[in-house]
Amino acid sequence: MTLRPVLVNIKALDESAVGRFWAEALGWRVVGEEPGGTYVKPDGFDWLDPVGVGIDVIAVPEPKTTTKNRVHLDLATTSAAHQAELVARLKDLGATPADVGQGDVPWTVLADPEGNEFCVLEPREAHRDTGPIAAVIVDCADPRAMARFWGEAIDWTLQEVTDDHAVFRSAKGVGPYLEFLRTGVKTVPDRVHVDLLRYPSDDQEAEVARLRALGATDLDVGQGDVPWKCLSDPEGHEFCVLARS
Repeated sequence: MTLRPVLVNIKALDESAVGRFWAEALGWRVVGEEPGGTYVKPDGFDWLDPVGVGIDVIAVPEPKTTTKNRVHLDLATTSAAHQAELVARLKDLGATPADVGQGDVPWTVLADPEGNEFCVLEPREAHRDTGPIAAVIVDCADPRAMARFWGEAIDWTLQEVTDDHAVFRSAKGVGPYLEFLRTGVKTVPDRVHVDLLRYPSDDQEAEVARLRALGATDLDVGQGDVPWKCLSDPEGHEFCVLARS
């Protein structure tokens, strides 16, 4: 029994506008647009058998606060020129510079049209085969504890763990990394989270029970009677276990 990261879920006041931004930013397509949700995927992406991750933008009534999100995306570039071109193009699409206390760093910090922070990285050899999303970054207080929980929760391989960070990637060696960085504790509800998917032969309720035994807790975000399960990890990071139907 195990689970796979399949979607990055972003909450937005105007889910259609934010979804279109991310489709243009990543060179992906809006493949589903309905009241309350906009779905953005790369060509060839099958969410029931995922390679990498897609993006779901979900409508919520509350705007983002000024507090930095605990989860953000890092975008990959292939050269200094590509990084500069991508930053300029993203600004044309509606991104704005963001100051999260990064200081003098080689990457560029931006925010999408609703203020969700993300980074455009300088070229890095490790990210040459990830696609446009280099990594999903999660702020945490204890990377080693996160490595223990998420190492049991998902089938991605733990590639490195220290007191400051833990790094996962699909065992297939494709798609983005999932990185936990030591920064601090949770202060606001998560605006961005990861959705997980079970394998066809696994049972959703059994998977949820397994996660609870690892230290996950049930989460009520007003979802009502839905086919997916909302949980939080031992540090309160929200995530969902999706149904396959």
